[in-house]
Amino acid sequence: MSDVKRVSKRTQKAQETRRRILEAALELFARDGYGATNLQDVAALAGVAVQTIYFVFGNKRTLLKELVDVTIAGDDQPVATMDRPWFTEALAAATADDLLAAYVTGTTAILERVAPIGKVLAGAAASDPEVAALWPGEANPRHAVHRKAAEALTGKPGARADVPADEAADVLYALLSPELYLLLVRERGWPRERWERWATRTLRAQLCSPQGA
Repeated sequence: MSDVKRVSKRTQKAQETRRRILEAALELFARDGYGATNLQDVAALAGVAVQTIYFVFGNKRTLLKELVDVTIAGDDQPVATMDRPWFTEALAAATADDLLAAYVTGTTAILERVAPIGKVLAGAAASDPEVAALWPGEANPRHAVHRKAAEALTGKPGARADVPADEAADVLYALLSPELYLLLVRERGWPRERWERWATRTLRAQLCSPQGA
């Protein structure tokens, strides 16, 4: 077997181990809470030695951060949300109306993934004050993403002239929040398609001119 094939198999095995650990952590954090879950539990569910978790992630806080980052991104590639193709393509849309449609679709995909860990993060912050320090310099990274989208939207044809970027960012932040998504989709049982239609229609009414909408 060539060295390249050996390296490839080792890399594949390492990625699979990492995936199993993250999946186990998500299941246990969501079911039992961050504070009540220990790494031995995660190791047992993932089918690895607890030393493997320490080797790959270092500690439980770092495991949580990796879980959150991977869940938001949808993969483990080191690419920020604002550099993702769906985001850049949405912002490149010709009109405010088209931007909103693409942006709601892309954001909904993220909301579907992050909804299960919203309460996990809240519980983790309550039980471990150092959790917030895992994202240094990011007072609210989610708002920063919406702010970037709002700046692009308010410069597009069809955007309401009386809504500045600051206000548009806050509207996006509120209406495309995990809390509202959970309320309507999980609690009230809305299908994803209904959520997307409602969110797009509501945002158009707030952010697009009547002619553009």
